[in-house]
Amino acid sequence: MTRPQLLSAFAGHWTGDGTGVTVILPPPGTVGSGEVRGGAPATREFALLEPGRLVERVDAVVLSGGSAFGLAAGDGVAELLRERGQGFPTSLGPVPIVVGMSLFDASVAGTPPGAAQGREAALAALSGQPFRTGTVGAGTGATTGTWRGLAEPGGLGRATGRAGGATVEAIAAVNAWGDVLGADRPPVERVATPFPGENTTLAVVLTDARLTKTDCYLLAQSGHTGFARALHPAHSRYDGDAVVALATGAVEADLDLLRAVTAEVMAAAIHAAVVRRP
Repeated sequence: MTRPQLLSAFAGHWTGDGTGVTVILPPPGTVGSGEVRGGAPATREFALLEPGRLVERVDAVVLSGGSAFGLAAGDGVAELLRERGQGFPTSLGPVPIVVGMSLFDASVAGTPPGAAQGREAALAALSGQPFRTGTVGAGTGATTGTWRGLAEPGGLGRATGRAGGATVEAIAAVNAWGDVLGADRPPVERVATPFPGENTTLAVVLTDARLTKTDCYLLAQSGHTGFARALHPAHSRYDGDAVVALATGAVEADLDLLRAVTAEVMAAAIHAAVVRRP
């Protein structure tokens, strides 16, 4: 089986009509943390990512459309991982640690992604299918620029960088209230009245560096620095902006260099989400 070229993680999508799910399945033992800076988050299991919580390792990260309804996609991923014997060990069997983040898209008024769609995205990841970007998975129904009364296309982007001997990769589903800076795109649709709260940019940072949970928390903060470089305005009351940072622990690396590269790579991933290559 060939792994998608996303460090050592499996990654895959389920793409529906105007919405979707993206699942990242890191290798066993991956340490993770995260931070929310937007004012309107829709998240699952984010409290356990805080430094000082018992669980240090993450079994899956699920990005989905559908706002709070779309968090149900994580149930399908958790059930699949339990069937495979993965998760935090307990006296009654493993409990998969599945972190979820959702953005607002048109499926809120229709059929948001659920457990079945989350399971399909996870199975696509495990199948080794190529990892696509653009208007796929969680980025399918994404838009940007709504603060100006516009609905320009968003999407899902990816970028990679090097920090000494370590690799840093960012995946971003861009559905921002603000604009993506430097993206010279004609407006597609003008919205009669900008409606706050229907936004959110979600991102995952992956590195093969050996980091603690607190280190991963700092890396997630640097991911948000990338948000601020690429989006204006970023971290508004109307966005649920959230970043999860995952470290597989393969190589030693300098944390401050990793953080600097993470900010650059995150900004590049956000830009790549909206700039379509011919």
